[in-house]
Amino acid sequence: MLIPATRLKILNDAPVNLEKDYVLYWMTTARRTRDNFALQHALNLCREYNKPLLVFEALRFDHRWASDRVASYIIDGMRSNSVNFEKAHVAYYPYIEPIKDAAKGLLAALADSAVHMVTDHFPSYFLSRMVQASASKVSARLDLVDGNGLCPLDYAPRTFQTAYSFRRFLQQNMSPFLDEFPDPQPLQHTRFTNRAQVSARIQETWPAARLSSVDTRCNDALMPNGLRYQIGRVDERGGEKAALDRWQRFLKERSDKYDTDRNHPSKTGTSRMSALLHFGHISSHRLVRDLLSSANWTIDDASRINKGSRAGWWNLSPAIEGYLDQIITWRELGYVFCHRNPTDYFKYESLPPWARETLSVHASDPREFTYDLDTLDKAATHDELWNAAQRQLTSEGYIHNYLRMLWGKKIIEWSASPQDAFAYVVELNNRYALDGRNPNSWSGICWTFGRFDRPWGPERPIFGKIRFMSSANTARKLKVKDYIAQYGQLERQDRLPGLE
Repeated sequence: MLIPATRLKILNDAPVNLEKDYVLYWMTTARRTRDNFALQHALNLCREYNKPLLVFEALRFDHRWASDRVASYIIDGMRSNSVNFEKAHVAYYPYIEPIKDAAKGLLAALADSAVHMVTDHFPSYFLSRMVQASASKVSARLDLVDGNGLCPLDYAPRTFQTAYSFRRFLQQNMSPFLDEFPDPQPLQHTRFTNRAQVSARIQETWPAARLSSVDTRCNDALMPNGLRYQIGRVDERGGEKAALDRWQRFLKERSDKYDTDRNHPSKTGTSRMSALLHFGHISSHRLVRDLLSSANWTIDDASRINKGSRAGWWNLSPAIEGYLDQIITWRELGYVFCHRNPTDYFKYESLPPWARETLSVHASDPREFTYDLDTLDKAATHDELWNAAQRQLTSEGYIHNYLRMLWGKKIIEWSASPQDAFAYVVELNNRYALDGRNPNSWSGICWTFGRFDRPWGPERPIFGKIRFMSSANTARKLKVKDYIAQYGQLERQDRLPGLE
């Protein structure tokens, strides 16, 4: 089954050399064996060339927010992938950097024996730059495959400023995407008679990770010299099996109450899939397919009215429509923004002009409280609800969806300038959140500053026309007593002893 042409881009003009040994899939962000367009494309090439597949998955530590929290989650996924590729008789080469820059030269060495290469497209953090830079250094043809969401990133004609405008575009153009889902289990359709072989020189120079012996708790194996933050792992496990298990539990137990329970921190109404999606351990296509299948939905059931309404286009229950709006509209809105604004999506200057203007007008407004980054990091403010949210972030790598919005708004209120607030929100989110650094996560934290929102009245001190939220209003709207009790007195577990 060929992948859609809109998802494929050739990154270099290197030749396809049929004298080489294997097709190389450089797995960078779609770290899974199911519902994976890039893996599907690589397997198609294997059949075309009659060559075996080698899957290369690496874990690097030379990036700004590298941590043992992130590393252990990725290693969970490596273990799951190792099992699945072994069952399919596919050669899998996992590599974990023992020290900073130890992986230099490995990809080029693997590419020297490749007929053709395939890798994943991801529109944020250092990954896109890394792939582009590698394309000119490898000796094999390199294909880039976009499996990020239902709408191929290059199909979106522009940056969308609001969810409404993007939703309307999707409703008018959704039909083809709903017929272009990846193969649920591409490995089942492939039987290799021999495995790809990695040369002895490569194995000696860059030994494959012994995943069975790597302890994913906080230990020296996960903290080489290049690791910047000694931030402990969380109880939540990563990997494809963990992702599928969590998703199936949500489908069976909570999906029918999503519309009523999702905003209440005392209820388990959310799916908690964001980190698993970020690390590529599950595909958004899988989530959408399962939801639509559970309702026996077909494209004929869709409304013919496509004016961008948040509800009614799918003609499904409010719970399912609400989740689809999150996983398709809001998630992919952020991916498109990062894709079309690769040099500044992470900067304060990328916020809407109206938002920067109103924040500038009120930048000198007096603040009742001001806190620096260290005080915020330690959850040492006067606000019990905010402190609880920060402690949930540091201990679990997650903040409840609704409280995450409040968390960002209060940092604006307590910072000496909006630029300081932006820097604090970015640093705390990307340092601790499992889904930090993801386009969807950038949408969430930048929304607190006006991205994808509109001016609001009445104009307020500090916030100006930015949407305002307060802890008092949140406490009146939601039941937060149990939440504060649960997270209000947590001891910090994010840093190892002796590193404070």
